[in-house]
Amino acid sequence: RTGLGDAVRFWEPRRLIYNVVLAAVVLAWVMITWPHFLPAFNPDSLLLLAVLALIANACYSAAYLVDVPAGRSRLAGAWRRWRWMAWSAGTLLAILLANYWIADEIYPFVR
Repeated sequence: RTGLGDAVRFWEPRRLIYNVVLAAVVLAWVMITWPHFLPAFNPDSLLLLAVLALIANACYSAAYLVDVPAGRSRLAGAWRRWRWMAWSAGTLLAILLANYWIADEIYPFVR
């Protein structure tokens, strides 16, 4: 169980959780600051949201650049036991980046 197949079996089921967590961050921002974000709901903003979701998923896929070589190394057993920490750290980083992006890049410009 080495290589790409093992990496896919680990990362892909967790991609759904990752996307749900990031969607919850966005929904929390919208709900907490609802009157402020109301004007932002238009077709252009939905396209931007879709592009940002694609970028977030492309970043998630970067895990394969580490996982596949680590899964074939001498430390493959240890990597498989502890790679959930890489997933957790990456998800926390994504939450941080999403909050930053909304707070600094989107929220101030919504009128």
